[in-house]
Amino acid sequence: MSEYIALIHKDPNSAFGASFPDLPGCISTADTLEELRPMIEEALGFHIEGMIEDGEAVPEPSTLDEILKADGYADAVAVMVVKAPETEGATVRVNITLSEKTLAQIDRKAAAQGMSRSGFLVEAAKRW
Repeated sequence: MSEYIALIHKDPNSAFGASFPDLPGCISTADTLEELRPMIEEALGFHIEGMIEDGEAVPEPSTLDEILKADGYADAVAVMVVKAPETEGATVRVNITLSEKTLAQIDRKAAAQGMSRSGFLVEAAKRW
């Protein structure tokens, strides 16, 4: 899991704002720092998911030294390190071997849940 640096901004009489220099356009705001962390983590997750869906390459995180040397960031005073969420990645087709009885049980359970066989197996694996 990658960790991206968010820079925190606050002007007088304003909410806290956070942005990721490595991911232009990925920002969030909140009234307190405590509220900001979960909001910026969510923003980061949505931003990265969107990049992947759009076929864009997700950049490797920069170091704090690299960010502070970049234009416009030399006077940054507050930093928050945010872990990028695990992403699902591309869907891959696989072949597995099961007994007929087990396959029939899976199909019955999937149908009872209104799910496809693949969806049921993925959900079961995530829960396990």
